[in-house]
Amino acid sequence: MIMKKFKRLAIANRGEVAVRIIHACREMGIESVLLHSEADIQSRAYRMADKTICIGGPATAESYLNIQANIQGALAAQAEAVHPGFGFLSENSDFVLAVEKAGLIFVGPSAYAMKTVGDKVNCKKLAQELGLPLIPGYQGDDQSISVLMKEADKMGYPVLAKAAAGGGGRGMKVIRRSEECQEMLESARREAESAFGNPTLFLEKYLEKAKHIEFQIFGDSTGKVTHFHERECSVQRRHQKIIEESLSPSLTEELRRKMAEAACLLGQAVNYQGAGTVEFLLEGNQFYLLEVNTRLQVEHPVTEMVMGVDLVKAQILTAQGQFVISKESTRQPHGHSIECRIYAEDPFKGGIPSTGLLGQVHWPEGPGRRFEFGFDQGDTITSYYDPMIAKVIVWDENRPRAIEKMKQVLKDSVVFGVQTNIPYLIAILSHPEFVSGKMTTKFIETHFSEPLKPIELNDEEKALVQFLTQKKSATTMTQDLQNDSPFFGAWRNS
Repeated sequence: MIMKKFKRLAIANRGEVAVRIIHACREMGIESVLLHSEADIQSRAYRMADKTICIGGPATAESYLNIQANIQGALAAQAEAVHPGFGFLSENSDFVLAVEKAGLIFVGPSAYAMKTVGDKVNCKKLAQELGLPLIPGYQGDDQSISVLMKEADKMGYPVLAKAAAGGGGRGMKVIRRSEECQEMLESARREAESAFGNPTLFLEKYLEKAKHIEFQIFGDSTGKVTHFHERECSVQRRHQKIIEESLSPSLTEELRRKMAEAACLLGQAVNYQGAGTVEFLLEGNQFYLLEVNTRLQVEHPVTEMVMGVDLVKAQILTAQGQFVISKESTRQPHGHSIECRIYAEDPFKGGIPSTGLLGQVHWPEGPGRRFEFGFDQGDTITSYYDPMIAKVIVWDENRPRAIEKMKQVLKDSVVFGVQTNIPYLIAILSHPEFVSGKMTTKFIETHFSEPLKPIELNDEEKALVQFLTQKKSATTMTQDLQNDSPFFGAWRNS
């Protein structure tokens, strides 16, 4: 790779990941350009960036998923490189090629690597050639519903249908009965087309009692691929992660070594460069390759906390041809880190989204605490995008202490204006199965399938609520009187 430093970086993303990249740029003396939609004007990333370019309307198809709009925005800002963050176009090989064709540097793996291991079907074929353990499934070219249904029947239910070109739970359906197969496949195909512009599906046997373990790999500019150990991501709702931690409480040293070797082997096979994640399902002592995410992960901070690395800076340095993996960079992990995703949703009503204007926001700073957020007081949480407000990350010397620290940090966090899932997260962290580290991907479905029960107030709290309600009623009555009175009417100023 030719060494080429750049001074201006375009960020083709939004929210907290855009803020994260801006921080890295500042520390490296690189100017940041935010490529944003109309809905994200005056967001935190918008206020922080050195330069902003509006690339389209609120709909993702008009902005964050519009390849040409992103390219034109980067060129208009005279950026030299593009960082895709995660989600949106971050795993789109056509975007990589378009960036390079425009004479820009893509901060991430090559289009070849992305197309080979980022596409789930191609990845399974390569993994099979390399002798990696795979879940039984179907990755055939015939994508007709009738063939997919026959393959599902042959496999035996439950079966998981997945979008070949994406992740994050989009285009993913668990099919439990033959009678619902056609409807679920058609639904998965529509979601895949909408989210990734590619309707291709593949099928695999659904493991009911598996743990979700992923390894952080990194390939430098010399072609060397290493790993920064694993993350436990079994706490998921509708195939989307809620709480992540590093290291996993489930792995023996022998199992960790075998999974790490498999992850690096896959990366080395495609000359992988930059940050990537190899995901596995673990059932008992047997692990199976799940997929590869050819980008930075939402949960990358827990790896940074236990490994003492900065993955975003490493991405940028690698794109410049500078970063070389050394023995010092592959140090041993230290302590334990947990990340909780804070969503704008009502946990007492089944997690329905909560949109609106943010009031006071307070994140309780302290040792071993890290907060990554894309919104401040006065910002609006819209219905256009993912409702994640922030990520709260803690580090402590061992897992039990990290759990207790996270619970206290969440209790001390303040978010007014919208409902959040903070009570939900505290309940999960307090559950015996989570505390023991035995949770599987069925954890939420088994223990938290229903909305949280309303919090019972003590007598003092009830009295305070009654006082505030009466005070509000009195204020409303006064305002109504003023509105009805001619002495407060508009005619006085006419």
